[in-house]
Amino acid sequence: MIKEWRRRRAVQRVKPGDGRALKRFRWWQLPFRALFYLRLTSDDGRHTVYAVDVRHWQNHSSDNLKAHLYRDGRQHAMSKLPAAFPVPGGTVEVRMSAFGVKRCHYVTAKGPEYQLVPDPHSAEGRRARLEREHPALSRMIGLLSLCVLVAALAILIPQIAEQLTKSEGIAQHTGTFTSPIDLPKWGNIAVGFATVAASTERALRLRYSWLLDGGAG
Repeated sequence: MIKEWRRRRAVQRVKPGDGRALKRFRWWQLPFRALFYLRLTSDDGRHTVYAVDVRHWQNHSSDNLKAHLYRDGRQHAMSKLPAAFPVPGGTVEVRMSAFGVKRCHYVTAKGPEYQLVPDPHSAEGRRARLEREHPALSRMIGLLSLCVLVAALAILIPQIAEQLTKSEGIAQHTGTFTSPIDLPKWGNIAVGFATVAASTERALRLRYSWLLDGGAG
């Protein structure tokens, strides 16, 4: 019920596009642009190519961050994120995390959903190519990212608990807690950089966990 309500609200934010042409992906846009494609076939056999273009590092902290939907190379619609673009047979949903795109899926009216295909020149496309050509290495990198985030969470939770119980109002009810992990300042900085790198790698695969990646963000 809540999911459907959010989807309807997202659909209401969709505005018509101005018909401008889709610009090709350039190598220097790797850090701040995501581009995905969806190819649909109508009942009469006609093919339509949709593209979702997000400049996600341009105004990442701004409420004006938008996703643009192109149809056969022309801007068809735009929306603030999170976005839900109605297309034949379903909806294209786009959401962001602090590290990149966390969702860009075609959700059919019947229920099944499919992740859109990233542009081969984008960071997401390059990561997908690594997964196709070197699956073992890809799994190893993915597992490493997961382990980094789990370890960071295990370090972070005791430190937060220690800070919270230093408050007299809380300490008188729960007592004080001393974290068994006491990292120097440079250690916490290193953990921070590692978690950002791990969550960014996961974002390139459109993987997201509110506990792991949300905590890192």
